Amino acid sequence: MSMEVAAWNSLYGTMHAQQDQRPFSGETLRRIGGFARRHRRQLTWFLLLSVVSAALAVATPVLAGRVVDGIVDGAALSLVSGLSALIAVIAVVEAGLGLVTRWLSARIGEGLILDLRTAVFDHVQRMPVAFFTRTRTGALVSRLNNDVIGAQRAFSDILSGVVGNLVTLTLTLVVMVGISWQITLLALLLLPVFVLPARRMGTRLAGLEREAADHNAAMGTQMTERFSAPGATLVKLFGRPERESAEFAERAGRVRDIGVRTAMVQYAFITALVLVSALALALVYGLGGFYALRGQLDPGSVVALALLLTRLYAPLTALASARVEVMSALVSFERVFEILDLRPLITERPDALRVPDGPVSVELDGVSFAYPSADKVSLASLEEVAHLDTRGGVEVLHDVSFRAEPGQMVALVGSSGAGKSTIAQLVPRLYDVDGGAVRLSGVDVRDLSAESIRATLGMVTQDGHLFHESLRANLLMARPEASEEELWEVLRRARLADLVEGLADGLDTVVGERGYRFSGGERQRLTIARLLLARPRVVILDEATAHLDSTSEAAVQAALGEALEGRTAVVIAHRLSTIRAADLILVVEEGRIVERGTHTDLLAAGGRYAELHRTQFDQAPAAKEVTGLPR
Repeated sequence: MSMEVAAWNSLYGTMHAQQDQRPFSGETLRRIGGFARRHRRQLTWFLLLSVVSAALAVATPVLAGRVVDGIVDGAALSLVSGLSALIAVIAVVEAGLGLVTRWLSARIGEGLILDLRTAVFDHVQRMPVAFFTRTRTGALVSRLNNDVIGAQRAFSDILSGVVGNLVTLTLTLVVMVGISWQITLLALLLLPVFVLPARRMGTRLAGLEREAADHNAAMGTQMTERFSAPGATLVKLFGRPERESAEFAERAGRVRDIGVRTAMVQYAFITALVLVSALALALVYGLGGFYALRGQLDPGSVVALALLLTRLYAPLTALASARVEVMSALVSFERVFEILDLRPLITERPDALRVPDGPVSVELDGVSFAYPSADKVSLASLEEVAHLDTRGGVEVLHDVSFRAEPGQMVALVGSSGAGKSTIAQLVPRLYDVDGGAVRLSGVDVRDLSAESIRATLGMVTQDGHLFHESLRANLLMARPEASEEELWEVLRRARLADLVEGLADGLDTVVGERGYRFSGGERQRLTIARLLLARPRVVILDEATAHLDSTSEAAVQAALGEALEGRTAVVIAHRLSTIRAADLILVVEEGRIVERGTHTDLLAAGGRYAELHRTQFDQAPAAKEVTGLPR
């Protein structure tokens, strides 16, 4: 490795190392060892071959010096040719070892990325919904990308670099001292001139790079938010595009200025170091030539020292910045372990049961519940705040009890924030209750397997969320093995078959981000089609028609009639006209059930339900009531 390359590597490593070098514990190293043990055979070969490569790198300059001595002394042609051939063989072997070590490095590094990413991804999937409501998606994705790759460098780059450079440095010093301790001492005295500017300049450039990264991140956030369908609409309506453009241009201009400044500082730094290396070589040749002319040193030894000089400065420079890079990699590991150390609030018992076969009843028995505080479900770094919000733990449901018999429909109504959606989220065990129990067919959901609960329950929420994938992929989430005929059947039942048949790509049509290529009513009917495909025995509807116009609502209600036929249903309704046919209506206020009965009974009682009904219909006396859900 030349001095110029060594300078670039040292500068790059210092620039890109994370500067928040927090203390790390022995436990961190133990856990890193746990991941490393999965690749121990490849790691052993990798380190062994790195040592051999380092030894061969030192052998070449020594042999080159022997060739020069042979030429000067008039040695036999066979000796010179033999040494030259040996140098060629070493070069070929070095090249082969380089390919093998690079392959091992890639296998180990990419294998570690796979292990860490799958571990984090699987762990995050087990986190409660509260985790996702608090966490910034970009910060979480960064752990799966930037920090995982930073941790991977500890194995693929830093480990091999430290081992190889230590071996190369030791062998080089031994050989150089054996040839001329005076010239070796001179070379070591020049080392600070080579190393210290790299450390200092690297830190300076790291500040510029972090500033550029902050501006790039801000631009990325601006583009992500403004280029989404709702974000672009908001900008066009209220955002003043000229102001948005000016803000973006200002950040982009700052990144440009930093880029120019960084490029010039880098060039000046490398030029200076190349000059230092040239001066060092000049000193070696000058002093070595002086000793050679006086007969105190062989000419070949001068050449060997000059070649060994690069083998000395390169590893010393790399090792000088190794601590920063090692600490940076450890920080990345700790940031990954932070995620893995977040304990999921909902865990499945080893002996979890299945929901009993046949029609299913839903029961809440004396349920109380409080949303978990931030310290139980999140990290300040994932929320990108200095300190976690300490609020939480306040009870929002109080002694809630009801039972939906198999095939019955129970409706929940009440003011916004009364706790209706919270009740709906407890049934599929998106959260665990703090008191009481939620039961399916008499079995506590905490005793049931997650797979069994998912197979039993289907839920439609008011936002009708879809992934940016094809219609087919969104539907098949419910039942991956479903046939083409079954897909078209549920689309017909959801009143969507004609729409999909009219699309150029049919079921392969990409729905767009969050399904925004379709209207709100169409998205809702797609989520209902997905529910029909899942064939759940229990259906939960969380204000599935709250934001639809009358025409779209009528189409969705017809589709819901298909979805609810013969199934146990828990329905949260905004429009009271949609739940008139419910077997039981529960009025929820401030986390308590304050009234229960049928539509007719509750109107006759003249209580809170009658007040809600009167308020809703008095405000829109001309509105046409939508027919109640079919039974």
